[in-house]
Amino acid sequence: MDEEVVRERDARAYEAVHEAADFTELKRRYRNFVVPWTITFMAWYLAYVACNNWARDFMGTQVIGHVNVALIFGLLQFVSTFFIAALYGRFANRKLDPLASGLNAKYKRERRR
Repeated sequence: MDEEVVRERDARAYEAVHEAADFTELKRRYRNFVVPWTITFMAWYLAYVACNNWARDFMGTQVIGHVNVALIFGLLQFVSTFFIAALYGRFANRKLDPLASGLNAKYKRERRR
């Protein structure tokens, strides 16, 4: 098959998916999850960095033995990362994947035309 024909068919299939209401909904759902959680995580991370720079007495407070607040905050960075990743996985499985699967099927149908 001619390469130009294949490119044109792919472009037509992509445009059909791009113009679908489900594609707009998929982008909206994705953005509505990612933006707030990214802002939340970055604020939490910047608070950790700021406290390490300007609240040294607080961060150096011993909690248990040689474990201080800074160490706990540092470990909580990992916990929050895995927590957000797990939330996103659940969200994507429930809210994004069904739309994406439908759009993928539409793209494949359009490519066969």
